[in-house]
Amino acid sequence: MSMIPDEIIEQIRDAADIVGLIGETVELKRTGSDYRGACPFHGGTHRNFAVIPKKGRFYCFVCKESGDVFSYLIKRFGMDYPTAVREVAGRTGIVIPDRPSRQGPDPREPLFSALSAAHEWFRRQLHESPEAGTAREYLAGRGLDLDTVAPFELGYAPRGNALPEELARLGIGEPLMLEAGLLARRDDGTMHAKFRGRLMFPIHDPRGRVCGFGGRLLGTGEPKYLNSPETLVFHKGTMLYNLHQARNAIRKEGSVILVEGYFDVLRLVLAGLEPVVAPLGTALSAEQAALLRRLAPSATLLLDSDAAGLKATFRAADVLLAHEVRVRVATMPPGEDPDSLVRAGGLAALEPVLKDAIDVMERKIQILERKGWFADIEHRREALDRLLPTIRAAKDPITRELYLSLVAERAGVDKKVLEKEAEAVPPAPHLSAATTRMAAPAGQGPARHTPAPDRRRDGAVAERQLLAVLLSSPDWLAQARETVSEAWFEVPAYRAIYGLLLVCGVDPGTIVERLPEGSQAHWTDLLRRAGELAGQQVDQIYVGACQLLEARPYLREYDALMARLRAAPATEQATLADETQRQMDELKRRFPDAWQRHNVRTRANLAAARRPSP
Repeated sequence: MSMIPDEIIEQIRDAADIVGLIGETVELKRTGSDYRGACPFHGGTHRNFAVIPKKGRFYCFVCKESGDVFSYLIKRFGMDYPTAVREVAGRTGIVIPDRPSRQGPDPREPLFSALSAAHEWFRRQLHESPEAGTAREYLAGRGLDLDTVAPFELGYAPRGNALPEELARLGIGEPLMLEAGLLARRDDGTMHAKFRGRLMFPIHDPRGRVCGFGGRLLGTGEPKYLNSPETLVFHKGTMLYNLHQARNAIRKEGSVILVEGYFDVLRLVLAGLEPVVAPLGTALSAEQAALLRRLAPSATLLLDSDAAGLKATFRAADVLLAHEVRVRVATMPPGEDPDSLVRAGGLAALEPVLKDAIDVMERKIQILERKGWFADIEHRREALDRLLPTIRAAKDPITRELYLSLVAERAGVDKKVLEKEAEAVPPAPHLSAATTRMAAPAGQGPARHTPAPDRRRDGAVAERQLLAVLLSSPDWLAQARETVSEAWFEVPAYRAIYGLLLVCGVDPGTIVERLPEGSQAHWTDLLRRAGELAGQQVDQIYVGACQLLEARPYLREYDALMARLRAAPATEQATLADETQRQMDELKRRFPDAWQRHNVRTRANLAAARRPSP
């Protein structure tokens, strides 16, 4: 059977009349905006089965069966997924174009089956298990009962290894559970359940299939939130929580609301605000921004308004602007987040916050004005340093022009000078907001600055070394799935190749077909280097490369702090010196090898800077 393009599947799902299709076999009666009937899955006689046309989904409040129009046909009539899609396509009149058939079965299907089985078991535990009483009490303490959160299909992962034992009874072996991210391997080689004692949030792919989980720990310990590891079907940096349900609302509104966490999403959607999504516990990635841009041209950032929240807000804004998404920032009241605000005052409490949302550049200027940063030349220069990254991030030419005019007028500088400054320094999205803040003031003359260590080259070498190791053995790639983030790769070709490795595994034939333009030479070089690793201490190469790449952003922050220390007036040097020492101690503790390499290069650059000019 030929493969059906994802965009066609979405088109079919959006066009489907789920009420009409389910109504052929279930007697439905309208109840408000939904339709109710007897559940066809557990043979009920009461109208506990709901069809929700606005969301394109069904849900039974008794047996908890749920899904979209395709899921209904699969669960009710035993169709496989492609057959269900073609059945609905025939009803909507959408023609499915032919595409070359896949050679053999989809290797991801066993993973989806294992994850689906785990999901159903987690859901039953939340409703039935005595141990899950703590989860039910936790939800009740947040003003959420099981029926209210039922559409989100939450579950509970008990302590111990009950899940793998249950899945084993269903014929799902340990290797598949490990590959799906349901098991984790200890240092001694033994296996244990990945999620234990956690409230479980299922994460869906665009087709609505469960592809991973987020687990909230109930009790003491760390981490508070734990996501599934990177697998063949779960890539944290390319997915957004609730997108499978919010997609239609986002398209209809022409805008998306981005919040921080799972409970923020739950609370807002339950209050009636549907186009809401959240990243999976990490900073917004370029892939997530591109995904949102395909659905809507604008976004409202509804994150916390404390220092950490503002940092995340402005970082996400720059990523969205780089994908030509217009960005507005909503300012939360102090000490509140969307969940707490709506829980206390309902949607009416949030409406003025959203109504008062302003463009991200205006929000940045507003904050700087309140701190008096435009009052004198010194602070005005620093204010510009904080505004320039957002100007540079704006890829839409009209937005960029508006930003240049606004900032030039407010800072009292010539627009042409500002434009030249914005173009002179290329955007560096890999730098953290802290690095941007700690950059030394420009215009002080070369004598006050020390050449920065050439860590861009070091980092590229480490990226190349790490990828060569991953290509040398599937075992190294399996380990990298657990520990190596795509964000570590800054060379575009290397980042693309690592993403393909996560999707395709160590399969050169498949990867070559999907390499982006301009990556072929890198790929050939990596294959050659992987072949030359025989006899080398590969484990040391892997550990060293990982440590350098993980340490890289922290080393940059340290360099920026050093630059600021050297340029600071005497009255500020004592405080900055203490902060520099603290960062140095932390770097030496966390990344000893990367720090030693950094320190050698720093000394070499310092010595070169002190040599008299010839």
